Amino acid sequence: MDSSVSARPISELTHVTLPDDYPERAAAILVDLYQRHGPIFRATTLADNDVIFLVGPEANRFVMTGNARKFSHRIGWGQIFGTIGLFGDGLLTMDGEEHDQHRRMMNPAFTISYMNRYLPIMNQVIRSRIATWAERGTVDLLSEARKITFDVACATLAGLEPGPETDRFRDLYFQLLNLGGDVADEADFNARLAVLTAELGELLLPKLQQRRQQPGDDVLGLLIQARDGAGRALSDEQLLAHVNILLVAGHETSTSLSAWLLYLLSQHADYRQRVLEEQARLLAPDQDPDLEAIKRMKVLENALSEAERLYPPVVNGPRGVLEDVIFNGYHIPAGSYVFYSIAATHMLPHIFTDPTRFDPDRFAAPREEHKKTAYSLVGFGGGPRICIGINFAQVEIKAMASQILRRYELEPLPGQALYQVYDGPTGGPPQGMLMQVSERVPTEVV
Repeated sequence: MDSSVSARPISELTHVTLPDDYPERAAAILVDLYQRHGPIFRATTLADNDVIFLVGPEANRFVMTGNARKFSHRIGWGQIFGTIGLFGDGLLTMDGEEHDQHRRMMNPAFTISYMNRYLPIMNQVIRSRIATWAERGTVDLLSEARKITFDVACATLAGLEPGPETDRFRDLYFQLLNLGGDVADEADFNARLAVLTAELGELLLPKLQQRRQQPGDDVLGLLIQARDGAGRALSDEQLLAHVNILLVAGHETSTSLSAWLLYLLSQHADYRQRVLEEQARLLAPDQDPDLEAIKRMKVLENALSEAERLYPPVVNGPRGVLEDVIFNGYHIPAGSYVFYSIAATHMLPHIFTDPTRFDPDRFAAPREEHKKTAYSLVGFGGGPRICIGINFAQVEIKAMASQILRRYELEPLPGQALYQVYDGPTGGPPQGMLMQVSERVPTEVV
């Protein structure tokens, strides 16, 4: 018997209205809706899309694994959020076998062992960018993190050296990501988009030609040397899309997550001291972290996981439904839009004890709350399409935190309202994150 016969139609699904402050309180609002209506409900988003929300670990599993081929990234990221129009059709927006083929091309450059090639570059960029923080006295941690993560992404993934040209790339991508904020109408949007993408192409195309002569062994080098089943190389258009997505995804989420990690540690002195004691056991005072030390930073790793849980850079994972599916007794027809909720899952009290509290030890043995329920910590996604850059991001953020925490004391400037706002696909503190910086006086660690 066809199970869809007994499933309830989507027209019977509860439809809710998201309040105006949804971007500032997304997780709390969605948790409340989950508790009142269960793990599936409908809402009209602030972008006027009718979306089916799927909330909780089982919903995450449903979308990411068991029915992954029935949910489209191209519709989700590419159409709902307009990523293809902004950056081209890269790995984030590909579906099915096309995605799998292109991911196989890139996989070798994102293994944990490959991070040994990137870590010296990461350390150099971090050291250079933070060198003058104490002299300046006050820094915008979000802005500084963005400079670090973008320099690192350019240097390690595409072989672009830090400097004025990389700064211009970062500015162009930032303008593209924030393009919808101040445009007058669609014509204005399209005109600005054309100008920005044209300049980006003018800067990147010569780089591609240079790299074809000297491919190298970073991600761009692997893509340039890759061939499809018919022996064809990737086109300029394909390479540009991959570079765009790699550079944007390679820095945007790490920017927010690293800033929130450092903020949380600035507010929890006892746990920060535990991190510093771990650092002292693993590294000499002026030693750059190597990969073996990074792997052993479990106290810092738990704090990073807690920052990911409390402040996930992406609030919801967007998908388009390619084939009819049934979830929790409801028939979801092809053509629907679906969001699986990352931020809400992370705040469910039956999964994470006292979920609003900063408690990194929830990830340590014997508690390991995230392991008791699969797909409960999904800041980097999960299943076969887990973020390809998860190793890269975690190594980079731990290296950044290691250098900054061992060198500086950070204290948020008073009077700031620091909270996460999801006014687009990714989130962050809307006014930045101003920190007073002073040289840390080393203390003896027993």
